[in-house]
Amino acid sequence: MSSPSSPRSPEDELTQSEAERYDRQLRIAGFGRGSQLKLKRAKVAVVGAGGLGSAVLLYLAAAGVGRIKVVDDGVVELSNLNRQILYTTEDIGRPKPEAASRRLRELNPEIEIEPLQEKLTDENAEDLLKDVDLAIDCLDNFETRFILNRACVSNSKPLVHGAVYGLEGRLMTIIPRRSPCLACLIPRKPKEAAVVPVLGSLAGLVGALEALEAVKLLAGLGSSTAGRLLVIDGYDLSFYWIDVRRDPSCPICGEKWWIEER
Repeated sequence: MSSPSSPRSPEDELTQSEAERYDRQLRIAGFGRGSQLKLKRAKVAVVGAGGLGSAVLLYLAAAGVGRIKVVDDGVVELSNLNRQILYTTEDIGRPKPEAASRRLRELNPEIEIEPLQEKLTDENAEDLLKDVDLAIDCLDNFETRFILNRACVSNSKPLVHGAVYGLEGRLMTIIPRRSPCLACLIPRKPKEAAVVPVLGSLAGLVGALEALEAVKLLAGLGSSTAGRLLVIDGYDLSFYWIDVRRDPSCPICGEKWWIEER
């Protein structure tokens, strides 16, 4: 007598409404239901819910990433609204994770949003990242970026890094044990402006590319930007690549770290 089959999990299939919601991406060659189910099962931490994070969060939610952590300790301010398209004037004064979660649930009620009104620190980074499949850097300062980079490398979590300044944007993916990390690219904390100048549409462009990179990694599509830095010059709309090599002496991902961890 055959044994009864185990009950199917809701994550093992698409509902009728999900199949309709994601119809256009299900039609992409090489994507299909298998890739959509990978997105449905995935959990992503988006660290920073500002200009980059707004675009990332909207596109991850729209694509059907099943569980999204929104990590930010800020509140919505009037000066945010030139680029932080998740929010409206009515959101001014509200915590960003709370306002973002409400907007994302309106966009896609079939996914889970976990708002976390916290600043990423060395003390809480491991706990915040322990249950996610990858993290996305949507921060506006290198001190916290380096904390995120360390935590992702230490916990073997892929990290999609994005940054904007004025009319320049940057994008790179870090895959621990396989590619250079952020500290290989930028060994020392650079001098930073007290207030970062940025055009909103550039933050949206880089954020959209970060979301694309994350979806590809989760679904197993194409190739990533690991080991390559994409630089966008908004003044003449040029895109160019810089090869980034892993630094054997990097204190975060270098050979000494690799030997000790093994």
